[in-house]
Amino acid sequence: MTGAGVPVPEHAVLAAAPAAGGRPSVTYRQAGDRCVLVEYGPPELDLRLNFHVLRMLSALGADPPPGLLDAAPGLRSVLLCFDPSRTARTALVDHLHTLHERQPDLSGVTLPSRRVTLPLAFDDTATREAVVRYARTIRPDASNTRGGNNIDYIAAQNGLPGRDALYEAILATEWWTAFTGFAPGLPFLFPLRGPTALSVPKYNPTRAWTPEGAVGIGGPCVAIYPAESPGSYQLFGRTLPVSDVFARNRVFGDDPFLLRAGDRVRFTLCGEEELLELRRQVLEDQYVYRIEDAPLALAAHVRGAVPGGTGHPDGSGRAWAGGEVP
Repeated sequence: MTGAGVPVPEHAVLAAAPAAGGRPSVTYRQAGDRCVLVEYGPPELDLRLNFHVLRMLSALGADPPPGLLDAAPGLRSVLLCFDPSRTARTALVDHLHTLHERQPDLSGVTLPSRRVTLPLAFDDTATREAVVRYARTIRPDASNTRGGNNIDYIAAQNGLPGRDALYEAILATEWWTAFTGFAPGLPFLFPLRGPTALSVPKYNPTRAWTPEGAVGIGGPCVAIYPAESPGSYQLFGRTLPVSDVFARNRVFGDDPFLLRAGDRVRFTLCGEEELLELRRQVLEDQYVYRIEDAPLALAAHVRGAVPGGTGHPDGSGRAWAGGEVP
């Protein structure tokens, strides 16, 4: 490794370097014979590490190493796949670390970003059906399904006075797409700004069916299900399709997935009948998704708005609930 990198003798760890110059520590791990897993910073929920991941992706796009085939971001990591006939693993790691050392302090960085606005119907029929099916077929005594919904459970777990307070918190928050995963096109959203300090345990055991377009929360993370699938997040509503391999709406013409890492999502309130009408318009290519380019200057977000560790993103210092429904 070049520069300040320090070779590490452990078998799976190819190299590592400490935090320096406003950049997080970095560890390069072997991941099979054709990939390298790069991890930034300690294993903590800190969006500043995700910001670094995304700017490294931009740097890789501008200066890709020979033989690089793909780069898949995570919350604080990147999995890079390469062609071993075109480059050696050591050369790839050297190139990655050179790019890492070129990155300035985050406070002076502006990331490419889009603002995507999605209508949201709370407590809709489809998500209630998922809850009822779970209680009927998997776990009748689950505390999170009382009343045939998860919404009252989410509100109670967060000490909120009722549903309206939960709805207000979700709608007032700007959600940061840190990465996609679990299922192709499923965005993992974290509060970027706004009053949300929500957190809730996940299903235990997992739910067998979740409707496409359902929106739920697990721990502090909100997800939109791009297709019918199992799931474990507590459901609170439904929105428009975020994936369509058949490209029935023009927004999916170039990419079957609506959201990508670095997008910001805002939800707007709508009724269930209105949402169903909008979903029909999407499938008939009559609906135009609200998407605007909105580069994100990080200065305001690295000075305490997104603290390190596992505290709330509002800086309250309270721990986020995690785990599963007991």
